[in-house]
Amino acid sequence: MPDVRIEASWKEVLKDEFEQPYFEGIVSFLKNEKAAGKTIYPPGPLIFNAFDTTPFQKVKVVVLGQDPYHNPGEAMGLCFSVPKGVRIPPSLQNIYKELNADVGAAIPNHGDLTGWAHQGVFLLNAMLTVEKNRAASHQKIGWQTFTDAVIRNLSHKRENLVFLLWGGFARKKKELIDGSRHLILEAAHPSPLAGGAFFGCRHFSRANEYLQAHGVGGIEWQID
Repeated sequence: MPDVRIEASWKEVLKDEFEQPYFEGIVSFLKNEKAAGKTIYPPGPLIFNAFDTTPFQKVKVVVLGQDPYHNPGEAMGLCFSVPKGVRIPPSLQNIYKELNADVGAAIPNHGDLTGWAHQGVFLLNAMLTVEKNRAASHQKIGWQTFTDAVIRNLSHKRENLVFLLWGGFARKKKELIDGSRHLILEAAHPSPLAGGAFFGCRHFSRANEYLQAHGVGGIEWQID
């Protein structure tokens, strides 16, 4: 089994995955790429940042992204999130606009969503790594097998979670989720390429209504 440095509760839940040949293949691939001098994002300690910041039993809401950002300094292991001081990407700008319209949250001047993750918003990318300046470069190295297993474990072992599936790629993951145990909310992708179809989905208020109706505290969506 590879030495995977990941938060303890997730390590236990996913222990069978870490022992699978496909996962060893991911580890070998990344080691070989680094040995060949290629730059991989996010940096090694942040590959499992979503897991480390939101332990398994603390998850309330799951947001599913696709790939990490592939430009220098952007990827931080939380989907849609960028570190403070980095330009806010267009998709996240649109998320903020919907947040403002839906729950009245002021639009922040940075794109760091760590505050959400600490509250139980699990910001999962389907692929956990990417090569610098090469979008979708790690889509076929095994990450989707791993993150599909993550989604299935959340679906089977937790109850009353909210899954936010934005865009065609994320919506295909619906088949991994038990809709009788969880709330699945679907919308267009927040990317400007979707022509504004994301606006008006009201996923943030709807998520909190569901959580509160099931005796779980809602998310404070306002980002400091």
